[in-house]
Amino acid sequence: MRKLIIWYDGGCPLCRREIAFMRRLDAGRRIDFIDVADQAAACPIDRRALLDRFHASENGVLLSGAAAFAAMWRAIPVLRPLGLLARSRTVLTILERAYLAFLKARPRLQRLAGGRAAA
Repeated sequence: MRKLIIWYDGGCPLCRREIAFMRRLDAGRRIDFIDVADQAAACPIDRRALLDRFHASENGVLLSGAAAFAAMWRAIPVLRPLGLLARSRTVLTILERAYLAFLKARPRLQRLAGGRAAA
């Protein structure tokens, strides 16, 4: 299995907590986590787009939103069943709607968590 690449917003306290948790679960080190808030980080697309929405590269395919989360879950054995379930178009559509709702609430949640607001 090739490594999965995850781009995340290291300036977001919620994102940092989630990625720290995923790193602990990724015992096999199958995921390369890249902090896009680090100006030295290599970005496959516009940095602002990577900061605004969660992205992953699975087998060379760039994914975003719920699809990127599902790819991350598939790479982590304990979460793999959830990631496989998300291969269903119906499940992925539901997860994407939930993710879009989260994105709307993200600036407020970041302020509550003590971080910067998303643009």
